[in-house]
Amino acid sequence: MPPLDVFITGGTGYMGSRLVPALRARGHRVYTLVRPGSESKAPNGAISVVGNVLSRDSIQAAIPRGAVVVHLVGTPRPSPAKAADFEALDFPAARECIAAAEAAGARRFVYVSVAHPAPIMQAYVAVRLRVEELLRESPLPVTILRPWYVLGPRHRWPYLLMPMYWLLGALPATRQGARRLGLVTIRQMVRALVTAVETPDDTSTALDVEAIRGL
Repeated sequence: MPPLDVFITGGTGYMGSRLVPALRARGHRVYTLVRPGSESKAPNGAISVVGNVLSRDSIQAAIPRGAVVVHLVGTPRPSPAKAADFEALDFPAARECIAAAEAAGARRFVYVSVAHPAPIMQAYVAVRLRVEELLRESPLPVTILRPWYVLGPRHRWPYLLMPMYWLLGALPATRQGARRLGLVTIRQMVRALVTAVETPDDTSTALDVEAIRGL
């Protein structure tokens, strides 16, 4: 595959800081949106572009024409207590980024949503579903990833739940839910994001937990 321009919001975060070197290793040019004064926080190999993730004009000016846009901005360490943050940051940032990507003629839009339905984190899930609705209405080719929890450094406590997952997965009545809300590793997520970026056609798709693991 020839090198692509890839524009990432949230490039300094948990997933973004690992995605940037993975894309650079495959020869792609990576641009990360950063706030003024945070240029030095961008991962090595990325081109920092200053902008406001809540302003579509600011984002559009930063996106290279025809780039793949990967939207990773979101409230860090989400919890039920952060419902107001999801409304103040997660939804408007996604909305503005989608509009900016459309105006910039993006090649594809990649979005990390969440597995659903789910018995907890209702506000978090609701915001992600609203963003997915915006993406369904968009003319852009889209890849949506739906993990439940991404295991990695400082995100390992769910390993304690593995016996419960095994039990729920073994029972017919709970097997489907256990698979839908299963755990993925940060390595699996990065691999899935790279695959999404490099999707060669103009189809839209969604990857659930099992599909992310399968890649």
